[in-house]
Amino acid sequence: MTLPAITEAQVDAIIGELLLLHSELVQIDVPVFHDLLKHSLSLSTMEKKRVVDAVPTLSQYQFDELTKVFTEEREKFRELAKDHPEDIKKLLAKQQVEWIQLWDLYKAELENKAHEDENKKKEEEIKKSLWL
Repeated sequence: MTLPAITEAQVDAIIGELLLLHSELVQIDVPVFHDLLKHSLSLSTMEKKRVVDAVPTLSQYQFDELTKVFTEEREKFRELAKDHPEDIKKLLAKQQVEWIQLWDLYKAELENKAHEDENKKKEEEIKKSLWL
């Protein structure tokens, strides 16, 4: 049985939850940061995943710098869109597809972890049956 495709809104919700895992010592406007990360045209899917994965350990300075860089990037792409609208449209379409693919990376990670946990459980059962 194949699961239905995940929607962009579902990916937004999942990533939004992961962004809430930042340190209590850090002040961050999660919706703004989420929007900047999602719509970054220069980061690959893996780079976006690395940012999300790093959220619990990022300092205030790191969040501030990332926000600054993402904001500057957005402004530069807006300027480029004036002279190269078709190229930017292609990048936007690619970004939308890659945002959905971000969930595929997390799903694969979860499936691998479940498989590892299952193997550990079987290993423990074998050890118990052998009195090890």
